[in-house]
Amino acid sequence: MPNPKRRHSKRRKNQRRAHDALTAPTLSECPQCHQMKMPHQACPECGYYKGREVVDTSS
Repeated sequence: MPNPKRRHSKRRKNQRRAHDALTAPTLSECPQCHQMKMPHQACPECGYYKGREVVDTSS
């Protein structure tokens, strides 16, 4: 297997890793209970998705 002949500089390493940063998940407001939820997911608070209840949250 080939090995690098010379080490990469800090600048080159950091330029390569420039796109590796983590981003915060995007959240949207639930139209039923107005809590923040992940988009395209059923609301964990009220259990509604697209105007109808899909998860029973009464416990």
